[in-house]
Amino acid sequence: MSECTHDCSSCGENCAEREMKPEDFLVKLSQGSSVKKVIGVVSGKGGVGKSMVTSLLAAASMREGFKTAILDGDITGPSIPKAFGLSINLVGNADGLILPATTTCGIDIVSVNLMLANETDPVIWRGPVLGGVIKQFWGETLWHNVDYMFIDMPPGTGDVPLTIFQSVPLDGIVIVSSPQELVGMIVEKAVNMARMMNVPILGLVENMSYVECPDCGKKIKVFGESHIDEIAAEYAVPVLAKIPMDPTLAAACDAGKIEYVENNYMKDAIEVLKKL
Repeated sequence: MSECTHDCSSCGENCAEREMKPEDFLVKLSQGSSVKKVIGVVSGKGGVGKSMVTSLLAAASMREGFKTAILDGDITGPSIPKAFGLSINLVGNADGLILPATTTCGIDIVSVNLMLANETDPVIWRGPVLGGVIKQFWGETLWHNVDYMFIDMPPGTGDVPLTIFQSVPLDGIVIVSSPQELVGMIVEKAVNMARMMNVPILGLVENMSYVECPDCGKKIKVFGESHIDEIAAEYAVPVLAKIPMDPTLAAACDAGKIEYVENNYMKDAIEVLKKL
């Protein structure tokens, strides 16, 4: 038998990996858990505000009366607990299942930053360990009657995002970008990965889209003209939101009060989720 190149299209061997189907990689929920819809929030690169978008989606869903949860899949850069003002340590039950932390408004959250001795401790783990944590967060947590779960995924198209795509039954993804033309190219990578993995793309969200003048209301394009509409048209997906550089959002995250910020930025996104 020749050395495996992992290129099954040119291989005549009948190995176990070749015979596995996509559903074989899925991790089952723990007994007693229920999650109706799972939405991945992804970006082709870091620094575009993916965690902010995840937080706004969860808060908007909660305000619509849905039981909402966040799985913080950005293991090496977890920022979700900070945005919601959580600093408690996660605990387990008698069956050895993780019990999510719950925000003041009732959003369930699991994050590695709720398991560290100090929230500033770095997570210096290799890919297989990171993937294993993702699977534990999904399959070894007691998720109570969740209507919508949002997964804040790590940036890029590498090992950990691939683990989430394969291990968790995603109902769709929301892709986050910023206006720069370079980011447009990265968005296309995320779109192509989702389609290769047969995961529906629910739409695009452009963060840091503009600054609104507090005096006259004029929208100032700090990063230049947006390309998000062109990309959305090319791939036949909707633009769900264009979020401005809003100092109230930054202040709310710093204060751990993001779930109290009421705005209409995610109105269209929530309507799409309701149709799933």
